[in-house]
Amino acid sequence: MSAASRAPQRSIRTFQRTNSTNRARSRSRGRAVLLTCGAVVAALLLSACGSGGTSGGAGNTGFVTGSDGIATVEKGNRTQAPDLSGKTIDGKQLDVADYRGKIVVLNVWGSWCAPCRLEAKNFKKVSADLKDRGVQFVGINTRDTSTGPALAFEKAYGITYPSLYDPTGRLLLRFKKGTLNPQAIPSTVIIDRDGKIASRSLQALSEEKLRKMLKPILAEK
Repeated sequence: MSAASRAPQRSIRTFQRTNSTNRARSRSRGRAVLLTCGAVVAALLLSACGSGGTSGGAGNTGFVTGSDGIATVEKGNRTQAPDLSGKTIDGKQLDVADYRGKIVVLNVWGSWCAPCRLEAKNFKKVSADLKDRGVQFVGINTRDTSTGPALAFEKAYGITYPSLYDPTGRLLLRFKKGTLNPQAIPSTVIIDRDGKIASRSLQALSEEKLRKMLKPILAEK
């Protein structure tokens, strides 16, 4: 075969190798982008056992965060809490809207979360103290892949109020951006008697801070 006839074949093979290399690089970059995007989305949705965070959505917050990390909204500027209904960790049906007329303390927790274990005794005590004052505690258990560890957690810490089971964070995503949405584990959101979001904390709460969150809402008429 002459040199002239071999040249086109070499060009074709070179093109094929180059094209194959480019496709491989493109696939690699695509996988990297997907992994990065997935990590970013997960981080934005929830910070596992985080000690705090900022509100989702900029410029439309309408709330003030104090030096103690507790964010509050004036009564006239509050937004309605989303639909928070489903099965509890013990298999019962629960709808937070049924507690309208009461103050609801909504605590996001996981059995695997060390700060959640630290604050559990505080929630147990305050929930028992305020039960007769129209305050209802409700947990949202998340990222536990089964209800067994969650039930064991409640038994260990003497938690008797109900907890919705939300392993994938589906319920948490119902909170609108720019509102006092729970963004960390643990998070605590207080819903007023009208079913509106009044305050939020993105950290484990001492008994003192939990009572401080509740005090102004208890005083509302």
